Amino acid sequence: MVIPSAADGAANLVESLKDLVMSTGFAHSMDEGLPFPFANYVMLLVAFILFYLAIARGFEPLLLVPIAFGLMLANIPGAYAELNKVPTEVGDYSQPGGLFYYLSMGVNYVIYPPLIFLAIGAMTDFGPMIANPKSIIMGAGAQLGIFVTLFFGYMIFSTSYFGEGVHLAASVAIIGGADGPTAIYVTTTLQQMNYLPAISIAAYSYMALIPAIQPPIMKLLTTKKERCIRMKQMRNVSKREKIIFPIIVVVLCGLFLPSSLPLLGMLMLGNLLKESGVTGRLAETASNGLCNVVTILLGTCVGFKATAGVFLQPITLIIIVLGLAAFAFGTAGGVLIAKFMNLFLKDKINPLIGSAGVSAVPMAARVSQKVGQQYVPDNYLLMHAMGPNVAGVIGSAVAAGILISFFPV
Repeated sequence: MVIPSAADGAANLVESLKDLVMSTGFAHSMDEGLPFPFANYVMLLVAFILFYLAIARGFEPLLLVPIAFGLMLANIPGAYAELNKVPTEVGDYSQPGGLFYYLSMGVNYVIYPPLIFLAIGAMTDFGPMIANPKSIIMGAGAQLGIFVTLFFGYMIFSTSYFGEGVHLAASVAIIGGADGPTAIYVTTTLQQMNYLPAISIAAYSYMALIPAIQPPIMKLLTTKKERCIRMKQMRNVSKREKIIFPIIVVVLCGLFLPSSLPLLGMLMLGNLLKESGVTGRLAETASNGLCNVVTILLGTCVGFKATAGVFLQPITLIIIVLGLAAFAFGTAGGVLIAKFMNLFLKDKINPLIGSAGVSAVPMAARVSQKVGQQYVPDNYLLMHAMGPNVAGVIGSAVAAGILISFFPV
């Protein structure tokens, strides 16, 4: 038996200490693949800013807290490789993958966004839209931002500097629908995974900033007289209408645009569970437990994909600017289509409700109500605005189906 000498023991101890130091996050702060040294710490700062906006300022906390936490996990030096480890097999022995290798499959295989739509459907009342079918036109008009940004995005991303094309332009353009799950769905389906963090963070951030973004545009495009228009009370919608509505929507959209069904089909399934009156337990599960679980998983996984090497690129700034433009054009489109409709209507529409055609439910409708009451305090526009608001949810899903159909990968 060979007894190791004191020198050998000391050498082994030094080697062990060296391995321990090299396994810490500090040793990975200057790994290859980073856009610049210590870029991870810049991303950690971004995560802390998102925490502040969500917790201290109340900006979409249910979404931004999971996103920020996933972003933080991914950018702790050395943590990403461990958490996203690919499973391996050597002979009869298998090494399981990292936690996020498995959780991210819900994003990679576009499972989470349709489940979110199932939950949204179980929480949505389409009654205001059914009572006033004209609101569908305003919801469609608010999708203008998507297609305007698609054009400009293609012009920018197809240049030799970026070397991208219409798929990235379509993924960025869908931000104009003001619907985070739809943006994630389109971006993933069109295989623009490197840009998913920037697109999703932009989409959710602009949803949170609706009260700041929309009012100046609404006031710019309307006169004081238009902002003071009072609208007639809507009719009551029967239970039968609410039950038949999701079935008809799915059949018609399935016939004309099958690519919209993963989102729209799940949206209408959730709504049918809510309105049928016989599946209360399922509607309750979809709108509460399922919604909360999927929101946590989706937000955390999206944030986890925002590594420094992916996020800290010049193209991220372009995505953020184009996303804002898409949102602004969407708001303007809804207002302008309402003004155009007033040229032919006896009972005028308050064009402020057109801005609610973006699908941020119910925040956009509340903004319409708030701006309207600045001019006529007892003018209650909320339920009128909910019509184009819920129509915008359908509109964004249809727009997603159009983009996926027209620009297949």
